[in-house]
Amino acid sequence: MEYRRFGPTDLTISVIGFGCWAVSRVYTQEMADAIPIAVDRGITCFDTAPVYGNGESEQMLGKALGSRRKDVVVVTKCGAGYANRPPKGRDGRREAIFASVDESLRNLQTDYVDVLMPHWPDTGTSFEETMLAMDDLVQQGKVRAVGLSNFSMEQIKECEAARRVDVLQHSYHMFDRRVETTIHPYCEQQGIGVMGWASLANGILSGAFTAETKLPDNDWRGNAIPEYGTDMYADIPGTVRLIDDLKVVARKRGKTMAQLALRWVLSNPAVSVALVGITNVAELEENLGALDWALSGEDLREVDEVFARYGVETRPDLPFEP
Repeated sequence: MEYRRFGPTDLTISVIGFGCWAVSRVYTQEMADAIPIAVDRGITCFDTAPVYGNGESEQMLGKALGSRRKDVVVVTKCGAGYANRPPKGRDGRREAIFASVDESLRNLQTDYVDVLMPHWPDTGTSFEETMLAMDDLVQQGKVRAVGLSNFSMEQIKECEAARRVDVLQHSYHMFDRRVETTIHPYCEQQGIGVMGWASLANGILSGAFTAETKLPDNDWRGNAIPEYGTDMYADIPGTVRLIDDLKVVARKRGKTMAQLALRWVLSNPAVSVALVGITNVAELEENLGALDWALSGEDLREVDEVFARYGVETRPDLPFEP
């Protein structure tokens, strides 16, 4: 396993993080069984949230970790999923955060979380109130470090005026590079830990899609995502052709598409951990194949040449707007 320093905290974490959000779509015993095996393999970063399965993800993680809770870094979130809170169901008020954390601690069967972060910014509440609430939880010993998930550059700086940000979490993968030219450099300058979520582009970079793959009507990935540099789900056959060419780059290194995609994320020096959803032991073992090797400058150029060949602009200059 490879480990990296986690921002200004005293934590070090595995560069592969076990994402527990898949519980919000489907729960199986295989997912729970993979958690202790992941710890055996050296994974120490586990990411969850109250909205993943309405608490079921946290409950599964707490039960599966058991007495090994102390050996890992647990990241959870707050401030999202409130149907009665317009706009977008977000609530960053002090009382909501306190209540959310207490519920998360019960779900996780623990008395502290290592990192707490608002899942999405609540622009109807002052960021100062949100940050100071999380800082109070640090003082109470319920939280070890404070982070932000899916905040824009301007919002990050506004939050930092109230309290230091230890960790940031954003979407980051080959198709979505919006954080490369602004947020990543800022994190390196400020020593902030970076968690990249959707490292496999919500599954399409796993290499498992075919030109015939059809997303269910209720699958959110079938909706346009205009803030991305490209919508890789709008033309699945075209995206699959692009990925087939990326597989050629992977095979040159004796790796799978998923392993290439994860290593690509980890090749960015700003990134502390690449989060990936894991639903069984087979996926866990394949993801671990992204460790202990490096992409050369030529490899990275080949990846970019594939995107250029298909006319796909990754647009790292686009601002991240939550």
